[in-house]
Amino acid sequence: MLKDHAKIIHAIAASEEIIGRKKLQKMVYIAKKMAFPFQERFQFHFYGPYSEELTLRVEELCNMGFLDEVREKKGGYFQYRYTLTDSGKEFLSLNDVSMPNLQACLSDMNSQNARFLELVSTVLYFDNLSKDEVQEKVFTLKSKQRYTEEEVESAYQYIAKLREKAGQ
Repeated sequence: MLKDHAKIIHAIAASEEIIGRKKLQKMVYIAKKMAFPFQERFQFHFYGPYSEELTLRVEELCNMGFLDEVREKKGGYFQYRYTLTDSGKEFLSLNDVSMPNLQACLSDMNSQNARFLELVSTVLYFDNLSKDEVQEKVFTLKSKQRYTEEEVESAYQYIAKLREKAGQ
């Protein structure tokens, strides 16, 4: 059971810090789609793929003192910042997690904004469809985000770049 927790801690350690719950969800989902061994199940939700299991694991890791979750008021909403605690670093040192190339992928994803990662994760969620069908899904399901054809194309290019980094 704690192996899956260790993978989440490893992901946050590899990223150094992740700002935003949505961003954390998208990064883990995209990493999973890049064949990194995350076990959480995802369903399509308002902001793209979402895992209740991941939310619960992160909450448990915060309660165990392995992750630090800082809630910050940002404009009209709250934003969450995740970092590893010293206990989390110690736990990780006792639980070997080997995911070569994960850090390069997560660092790259962490430099992207959550809106773009939402698009990338949505494109990956529908990767069994043709490019035209995916674009139609994006424009229909994500109409409020007002993604452009250029952004969808950028998402496909970014996915190809991540796959290369992941060694796929």
